[in-house]
Amino acid sequence: MARRTAVLAGIALIASTALTACSTENPDSGTAPGPGAKPDGEIVLGFAQVGAESGWRTANTKSVQEAAKKAGITLKFSDAQQKQENQIKAIRTFIQQRVDVIAFSPVVESGWDTVLKEAKDAGIPVILTDRAVDTQDTSLYKTFLGSDFVKEGRSAGEWLTAEYADDKGPVNIVELQGTTGSAPANDRKAGFAEVIKGDGKFEVIASQTGDFTRAKGKEVMQAFLKSHKDIDVLYAHNDDMALGAIQAIEEAGKQPGKDIKVISVDGIKDAFVAMTQGKINVVVECNPLLGDQLMDLTEKVAAGEDVPARVETEEGVFPQAEAEAALPGRRY
Repeated sequence: MARRTAVLAGIALIASTALTACSTENPDSGTAPGPGAKPDGEIVLGFAQVGAESGWRTANTKSVQEAAKKAGITLKFSDAQQKQENQIKAIRTFIQQRVDVIAFSPVVESGWDTVLKEAKDAGIPVILTDRAVDTQDTSLYKTFLGSDFVKEGRSAGEWLTAEYADDKGPVNIVELQGTTGSAPANDRKAGFAEVIKGDGKFEVIASQTGDFTRAKGKEVMQAFLKSHKDIDVLYAHNDDMALGAIQAIEEAGKQPGKDIKVISVDGIKDAFVAMTQGKINVVVECNPLLGDQLMDLTEKVAAGEDVPARVETEEGVFPQAEAEAALPGRRY
């Protein structure tokens, strides 16, 4: 009997050790790490990523992971696969695991108050990266790190109005929106519309989400081309949708960049290649390399230091003529 008790105790110890080890690697395990799992002085950051829907997002994830390693910050990473419920689950797991800081790029803008209040009540500061949230209570997060999406939309609109300054029109535009309800989709649409609304020759004749993916961008553009024979301009909220749409334009027997002018946002390397081929006319940059800035903010909020309410990244606008010179320097 004593031997059986010892064996059972040994099995229980092994199982307990395995569970604790898994909980430190997998933020979705739902199990908090045991006492002493976090060395003194070590910062643990829980990061809930949107997904891997685009080249931009892949570069963003890599930047965060590499920067965490360089800074000596333990990173608990979760991929939400573009579903809000997955991000909320990950954040709650991070809270249970008592991480020092939570950062996430929200899939959509609304619906975060409850889980963010849970983090606040647990004393865990939150950093928003890349995308903002729609809330009346700004005390639910410490800072936002990312781009000004409205400004990006305005930049796209300003290039268009300058390009057609001497054209009497009409100029028929189709728009590939990002994920419905997301901050970049809402803001890039709003900024673009703000600029072109003052000139009646510009008309958005079709606007639909392409979910920030190449496959969906191609699919929606195919539908646009079937429904509208007089498209002059494509405005895509990101490069991956633009690149998918270019395939559809070419398959329809038209020349992207000439028959249909293409405006895109992000600045991934593939888009610069397409510009050198004359297929995209302009790219408005949105910088995904936020890792170093995020780790700096993480260290500061973990230490209880004050940080700016908003930290923006530096970005530019690249017309087709500048693509060849800029291409070798693209890091993503």
